[in-house]
Amino acid sequence: MATYLGTHGSRIQNYTTDPDNPNTGEVWYNDTSNALKFRYPNVTTAGSWRTGGSLNTAREQLSGAGIQTGALAIGGQTSTEVANTEAYNGTSWTEVNDLTTARRTLASAGTNTSALAYGGNSTTAIVAVTEKWNGTNWTEVNDLNTARKGLSGAGTDNEAVIAIGGENPSVDVANTETWNGTNWTEVNDLNSARKFFAAAGTETNALAFGAPPGATELWNGTNWTEVNNLNTGRGGLAGAGPYTAALAFGGGPPAKNETELWNGTNWTEQNNLGTARFYLGGAGTSTSGLAFGGEASPYTAATEEWTGAGAPVGAWATGGDLNTARSGQYGAGTYTSGLMFGSDQTPTDTLTESYNGTNWTEVNDLNTGLIKGTGFGATNSAAIRTTGDGGGYSAVTELWGGTNWTTVNSTNQAREQVASAGTSTAGIIFGGQGPPSAMQTVTETWNGTNWTETGDLNTGRYLLAGSGSTTAALAFGGNLDPGNSALAESFNGTNWTEVSDLNTSRSNLTGFGTSTASLATGGSNPNVSALTEEWNGSSWAETSDLNTARNHLSRANAGTTTNGLVFAGSAPPGTQTATESWSGSSIVTKSVDTD
Repeated sequence: MATYLGTHGSRIQNYTTDPDNPNTGEVWYNDTSNALKFRYPNVTTAGSWRTGGSLNTAREQLSGAGIQTGALAIGGQTSTEVANTEAYNGTSWTEVNDLTTARRTLASAGTNTSALAYGGNSTTAIVAVTEKWNGTNWTEVNDLNTARKGLSGAGTDNEAVIAIGGENPSVDVANTETWNGTNWTEVNDLNSARKFFAAAGTETNALAFGAPPGATELWNGTNWTEVNNLNTGRGGLAGAGPYTAALAFGGGPPAKNETELWNGTNWTEQNNLGTARFYLGGAGTSTSGLAFGGEASPYTAATEEWTGAGAPVGAWATGGDLNTARSGQYGAGTYTSGLMFGSDQTPTDTLTESYNGTNWTEVNDLNTGLIKGTGFGATNSAAIRTTGDGGGYSAVTELWGGTNWTTVNSTNQAREQVASAGTSTAGIIFGGQGPPSAMQTVTETWNGTNWTETGDLNTGRYLLAGSGSTTAALAFGGNLDPGNSALAESFNGTNWTEVSDLNTSRSNLTGFGTSTASLATGGSNPNVSALTEEWNGSSWAETSDLNTARNHLSRANAGTTTNGLVFAGSAPPGTQTATESWSGSSIVTKSVDTD
């Protein structure tokens, strides 16, 4: 029989704290918590959407073909029918050659190099027009037998496709036709005539779902069979994947963001789209899908990428509680050496606590009690607290040297509720509230001695969050007064550039990481949230929620998407002492139940 020693080459070790970088499968005993622990892979049980590159032309009633990293967006409508075709490479859309006939409410199938587009509304009529895409150009080929709009279809390339349902001219139809590369042939009809629904699969094995409410039918190459309905009935949705594992997303009106996964028998609700919409385009599979365009009041160019269940995911674990519950406090350090100081409590407090990876200890207080300030620093022995409100906007800055706080040079702009990033010798603050403009765009950098103004944010806001460094920072979320923001901006040391938005607008959130790999967590919109999103340098994706939903929470400033720390905050019924650590790899630590 295999033993732990024989498998891993060592005996089970005792530690006073968990080892910094344990291997997958490693087991150890934690003397402090008196627990036997191990490392195991952690994967998603449900998929999630992340933002992708936007279409060049915002539109609705378009269609799609291909996969997540190689897709086509075809036709659609702006103020009128369009012939636009765009190709997606997994990052951005590029305009390519147009359809021969501009139209909306069409269907399409195939790949980004071998697609078929058919039916729809032209500027003058419902059409039967069929066009073939060879990777460069569209060519008209033989028409559908029945002209129709609002139809759907499926197929692996432009040689084998199925056309299903639709409307002509004002009556829903159940017609089904198959394409052999040259001609369309009428085959057995759907059981339920319908329009503006979605389909997935191939010419010989397809699934049709949505409109009439929730109806799903399965095609075996000869006949349609009614199967279990969607959980949320809707039209104007999109679909992707094979007939045994299809993805249904969006729909309306009104615009919906529901996503459901088909397992061959039933539909299961999944994480929602970030942008609710209908009459959108779709492509890809149930594990790697793509949603783009659609009606979201008004037309949207937004693209979202779906990552299915089974992908690696990080996790939050509870840590040692603070000695004093509070919210609006400031933070610095790492997940094993954190620092918490001040808060938004009234009367203002100056309390400071230091974290060693397990417990919080009270240390020397701040010199000046301010609310609505910020803090940053790379360790619990070197940090900055700055700005805030002490009966008026403040520019006061204090430096923590590991034992005491010392007042140092003030910021150039007095303000409150700013975001920050960096270290005690190279920091950055941005945004906030203060004169002369309530919505601040001012950015200042700290060199260990003085503050210097640099390039402004593009959009002023307060109660936003930040991460990164003085030469590569990220700003995200915030309050626009009125309304919460999903805006994200990237700083290159000189200027801010708008990048892909958060999936969920919110303020009072926090985050940590770099300009290319960050986490945004907690906040409110309007209620307190546990939502966590991960930034990969180009888009945000929802990941594991906090264990305790809260806003006005703080973080260890030097946290990363591999390991991070958040603490305190506000959640009903009051302020928090809770601490949570983030393990962002696909491996998490778990205690063995020995009871």
